[in-house]
Amino acid sequence: MQFEHQMTSAVEKLSESVVNISSLRLKQDLRFGLVPLEGAGSGIIVSSQGNIVTNNHVIDNASQVHVTLKDGRSFVGDVIGGDQFTDIALVKIKAENLPVAELGDSENLKVGQIAIAAGNALGLPGAPTISTGVISALNRPLSGAHFIFEGLLQTDASINPGNSGGPLSDLNGHVIGINTAMIPSAQGVGFAIPVNTVKNVISQLSIHGRVIRPWIGISGLSITSSISRKYDLYSDHGVLIIETSYGSPAYESGLRNGDIITAINDNSVSSMNDLILALSKFKIGENVNVSLIRMNKRYESSIKLIENASIPRLIPVE
Repeated sequence: MQFEHQMTSAVEKLSESVVNISSLRLKQDLRFGLVPLEGAGSGIIVSSQGNIVTNNHVIDNASQVHVTLKDGRSFVGDVIGGDQFTDIALVKIKAENLPVAELGDSENLKVGQIAIAAGNALGLPGAPTISTGVISALNRPLSGAHFIFEGLLQTDASINPGNSGGPLSDLNGHVIGINTAMIPSAQGVGFAIPVNTVKNVISQLSIHGRVIRPWIGISGLSITSSISRKYDLYSDHGVLIIETSYGSPAYESGLRNGDIITAINDNSVSSMNDLILALSKFKIGENVNVSLIRMNKRYESSIKLIENASIPRLIPVE
């Protein structure tokens, strides 16, 4: 009974801040001209003044966005900004005194702990649909995804079409992630963006309307023990540079294909995710020290971070 009470209390707390989001896109058709396409997803209220976080693919390229609250009120939503690389967007409605979701901390999550997913599953009317499960894995890359963030939460709580943008919470009703994708051919395999990533993204979206990321200009591969043995590398961890963009900060600082990055300043780098997270701690224009291995010799280099304004547009996950 105590567990059941804790579960229902968490659901009641969580449901108040979950909203339905519908979008209208106009698609060019050779026969009929502009054809309207409707979409549906979910979101959560993150400020009492009407800020709502959702997935970027829920509102991307939408000509109209409508937000419906749990109490039935409907509002036109203005898109403050979206980030295709983490699949997070921020929408604003003209409303006050709204129930706000309590954002938790995804840093100390453990595999096996209870997870509660909420959202506008299948566009069903009324209150949010709730499903429960556990955290199945941490720091998952999503194979075939069109956004770069690798450290996703995997859960077996049911995530259905329409759940995108809705919350994944713990037993206290604290949001620990934003539901973003599922594997249609599998059962009980869904993914959510960790809430600590969400906090950082919505902070930047609210200030800049976009996420400003340091860029050094490389493509890399996370090194594992098996990869190291297979390719006879000089390290069993780090990031192997596959390509260095000509004229990029990395190129100008002397980094070349085949180098292995092992640290950024005092931040150890064992994977591409480590590299992304390490760079995210610094600002545009700052210099960072890069520790690398080249032909079994260790080198140090300094790179001045810039913002890449020419990052190609990616296709969102449906």
